[in-house]
Amino acid sequence: MERFNTLISWCVREGLSDVHITGGHPVIYRKNGLLDFDKGGRWSHSEVDRLVGQLITPLQLAVLRKRRSIDFAISSNKVRLRINVFNTTRGLSIAIRILPGVVPSIDALNLHPSLRQIADARSGLVLICGAAGTGKSTTIAAIINEINQVKSSHVVTLEDPIEYRFASKRSFIEQRELGEHIPSFEQGLVDVLREDPDVILVGELRDAETMRLALNAAEAGHLIIASLHATNSEDAVYRICNSFPPDVQRAVRTQVASTLTWLIVQRLSYLERAGFRVPFLSIMRGTSAIKNIIRENKLAQIESTMQTSKGEGMFSSEAYAKDYIEKRTSFSSPSEIFRPSPELDESVYRSPLLDPEGVCCTYPAKSESSGPEMREGASPGPVEAPAGTPIRDIMVIGSEPRLEEVIDNIKKSGHYGEE
Repeated sequence: MERFNTLISWCVREGLSDVHITGGHPVIYRKNGLLDFDKGGRWSHSEVDRLVGQLITPLQLAVLRKRRSIDFAISSNKVRLRINVFNTTRGLSIAIRILPGVVPSIDALNLHPSLRQIADARSGLVLICGAAGTGKSTTIAAIINEINQVKSSHVVTLEDPIEYRFASKRSFIEQRELGEHIPSFEQGLVDVLREDPDVILVGELRDAETMRLALNAAEAGHLIIASLHATNSEDAVYRICNSFPPDVQRAVRTQVASTLTWLIVQRLSYLERAGFRVPFLSIMRGTSAIKNIIRENKLAQIESTMQTSKGEGMFSSEAYAKDYIEKRTSFSSPSEIFRPSPELDESVYRSPLLDPEGVCCTYPAKSESSGPEMREGASPGPVEAPAGTPIRDIMVIGSEPRLEEVIDNIKKSGHYGEE
C-alpha cells in the first residue's frame, strides 16, 4: 500500500488522469489523453495480487471471483479513485481513474456557464453524452453540486460505482450504488419513484428497459439526469429511439420529444494555449423546433437547427469552439481540480439486516491511515465472535479483512457447515 500511495501522489502532482498496473509490465499512465510508459515502474504478478487483496472487501472479492472483474471507488491519501480490476493474460490488471476529492464546480471544469440553468429545471430529461473517458461523470457531478447549492430538492442517485460523494446542503442527497445498494438500474428506477424524489441521477442508460423507465419518470414530472455513450446529438436521439422494437419507436420518439430538455455531448481536447485538455461541448436544447424534428423522425436536421439557434442557447461543436473556447481568457488547470483535498466526513454503513450471512462493516470516508478507508473501530485484525454468536451478528472489523478471516470467524461462531 505504501508503494501504491506513493504512485498515486506522484500521479496527482504530474496531472495524470489514468494509471494502469499489471504484473510483469511497466506502469502505464495517461496525461492529456496520451498514454506513456513508466520505464522504472514494474510490479510483479504477486505484488499486483497482494495490492488487489488490500484494496477490495471480502464481498467485492466474491464478485471478482464470479465475474472476473470488479468496479469500485476508494480514497487513498485524500485522493478519490475509481478502480476497475479485471483478469487478463498477465493475471489481474488494475485500471485507475483519478478523481477530485471534492466535487468541482461547473466553472472550475471550464464548462459553459449556461449549464447552471439545468438546476432551474423542475422536470424533464437531461442527457450528458460522449465517449468513455471524456469526463461525463464529473460534469454530471458538477450539475448535481449546483442543484445542491441553489435548490431544495430530494436527489436520489443510481451509480456504478459512486465516484463523488455529496454532503446534503440545500438539497437532500441519497446515493445508491449498483451491486451494493441496487441489483440493477432497472430495479433502482422502479424503487426510486416510491422514494419521493425530485431529481434522479441514472449513471448510464445502457438498455431499452432502463431508457423506458427513465422516460416514464421524466414524463411523470421528475428531473432525470443521465449519461449516454454517443458521439453527437443525432446519434444520441437515434440510439434511444432505436433501442426499442420498431412497433413502439414512434411512441418512444414522442416521449423523447416531450421530455428532452438538454442534450450535451462532451469531448476532451488538448488546448495548446492552456497547456492541458479542456471540455469541448455541443449543446442542444429542447425547443419546439427540436421537439418537432424528433417527433417527425427527421434527425438529420438536428445539427443544422443547432447551428441556427444560438439565440436559444444551442451550440454545435464548431460554434462552441469559436464562440466560447476561443473567447475564454483563462482556464482552470486539471492539477488544481484534481489536487488532494479533504473528503466528505461521513461514514458508509452497511445494515446487518441486509446481510444475513453475517458480514457487516462500516466504512468511514477518511482515516488517519495511509491506505484506503479503514473500517469503523479498526483494529490490527478481525474481532473474533464468541462461540454460539448468531451468524447475522458476526462482525468483521479490521483494516484489511480477508475472506479467509470471514470463514474462520464463522467457524468459531459454531455455524460452520451451515449452508
